[in-house]
Amino acid sequence: MFTITAPEGKPIAVPVAVEDGSDPYLRLDPAGHRAYYEQHGYVVWRGLVDDARCGEAKAAFVREVKPYSGFLYRQASGNPERHVLTEGGHVLNSILNVQDLDASRFPSFRAASLAVITDRRLQAAVESLLGERGVLVQSMYFEGNPSTWAHQDTYYLDSADIGRMVGAWIALEDIEPGAGRFYVYPRSHRIDMARNGGDFDIAFHHDRYKRLVLDLIQSHGLECHAPALRRGDVMFWNSRTIHGSLPTVQPRASRSSLTAHFIPASRPFLQYQTIEKPLRLREVNGIPVNHPKDQNRRVNRVVMFIETRIPDAFRLGKRLAIKLLTS
Repeated sequence: MFTITAPEGKPIAVPVAVEDGSDPYLRLDPAGHRAYYEQHGYVVWRGLVDDARCGEAKAAFVREVKPYSGFLYRQASGNPERHVLTEGGHVLNSILNVQDLDASRFPSFRAASLAVITDRRLQAAVESLLGERGVLVQSMYFEGNPSTWAHQDTYYLDSADIGRMVGAWIALEDIEPGAGRFYVYPRSHRIDMARNGGDFDIAFHHDRYKRLVLDLIQSHGLECHAPALRRGDVMFWNSRTIHGSLPTVQPRASRSSLTAHFIPASRPFLQYQTIEKPLRLREVNGIPVNHPKDQNRRVNRVVMFIETRIPDAFRLGKRLAIKLLTS
């Protein structure tokens, strides 16, 4: 076991490898996966995505994306940024929406990443958890660890039927315990929390929401779990489940992974628990995929260009618009 500090400041022991302890996920069949997910708010599906497919996506990132010196949309900020590297040389600011990358610049990476997040076995697993066909609304690619704060996805995005969105964290390599393991707080999906807006709006009071989550972890006595994940393993979690990534204490280790969020095909997409947002869907490998800012389209490239030239004004405008819509 490996000792590390959880978000609330408590030391926890996490497994170094799957073989380190009793693994409850290996015994689960599809019905068992769904029952575990509904009870705990998450589940791990071992070996779900083909090993070679994961390797292709990781290799394409290193070959095409990592050497790129231009701007890409990033997961943490939603803004176009250049790469920021960790002391270990890994890209820290994760990529937002791999399906929207310019195919003329990143042909292999865009195709290989889409092959992972639209994998047929992954689709079937999502459908079993949702109880119906899924729609892929957002994706991210991680190499370094941004040490994502403890949060619920529903604060940012969800199905209009709140709590019906499923997240999937797909390991593209064996994840070391100190590389920024993905963690969850089991059963936290059953806790009612403050809604986005007012004193807890994302535009101007995001820090209040972050503190609230940590307070709830402590007041409810929740326990942090960070399972060992091998290449091809997938962690699924409910949009109301508190989760994030542990701190990096092995800086030479990467955490190459893809994340995808799915909502039921029968329900609208909700942002900030307030805005029903239309999706720009195209079917990829048999599943509808949202393309909010597809860089294959000239108009979206122009918008990104403007964002990079007047970033402060553009970002303030976005914050004010979000504040208005969530008030």
